[in-house]
Amino acid sequence: MSKRYLEDFDIGDPFETGEYAISREESLAFSRAYDPQAFHLDPDDAARSIFGELTCSGWLTAAITMRLIVDSNVMAAIGIIGSGIDELRWTAPVKPGDRLRVRGEVIEKLVSTRRAGRGTLRVRLLTLNQHDVAVMSQIANLIVPVAPAQPPEAT
Repeated sequence: MSKRYLEDFDIGDPFETGEYAISREESLAFSRAYDPQAFHLDPDDAARSIFGELTCSGWLTAAITMRLIVDSNVMAAIGIIGSGIDELRWTAPVKPGDRLRVRGEVIEKLVSTRRAGRGTLRVRLLTLNQHDVAVMSQIANLIVPVAPAQPPEAT
């Protein structure tokens, strides 16, 4: 795969990833390690929660989103180097057994005024479940190299 530069992306460029199925075991293991709240771990407690059933941690959803984007190879030649996330929202619960995928769209390109040779690509990301319900949204700010200056052609 050839290296892509900031100039190779256009506003509105879309991409979509493959799917990822979340197992109950994976959800429980992640929650035990990183988000040990009862509605992620205990079916009885979860039944009494606002969710009414076991749900996956939003942070697991975020981690799976990252994995799906990496696996899509949309930026394989340059890597996915983030400088931050804006407007992160968990918009619907994710449950063990759900299948997630990510839809992305380039919304802005900025050439850095402080760091030569790089820019920022802003990408709106929607994580969707198997019913096309958005379960997470965010705007990723990605560091992308700017194409090197070409020497003028001899005339």
